[in-house]
Amino acid sequence: MSRGTNLLTLNLDSKKAVERMTDRLSADGLQVIRSFDLRTARAAHVDCPCPHHGNTECDCQMVVMLVYDDLGIPLTLIAHGKDSKTHFALVHPPEQVQERILKSKVLQAIALEGFSAIRRA
Repeated sequence: MSRGTNLLTLNLDSKKAVERMTDRLSADGLQVIRSFDLRTARAAHVDCPCPHHGNTECDCQMVVMLVYDDLGIPLTLIAHGKDSKTHFALVHPPEQVQERILKSKVLQAIALEGFSAIRRA
């Protein structure tokens, strides 16, 4: 069974938060591939109400990103945005040495100075 680790919350809308996280991880030598985007998936379902906002305009978003290092074993990072805040969680399979190394790289990348507006979840 997979487990998850809540990483942090950014006081940014999901678009800006995901861009910032992607830039930060990429700058640290990690490759980020976006594998799911809720807004894109919902585009064809115009009559689908938001569970948080009903039928009013909502800013809810969920983005699933695969994060790779040079070993080629991905970790899954999920961004969930709502009401101009974005929560990030790292989802990973039962830990093996490679996953622990990559998880450490991700945590180190987001902890670097200059990545402001971060509040640990």
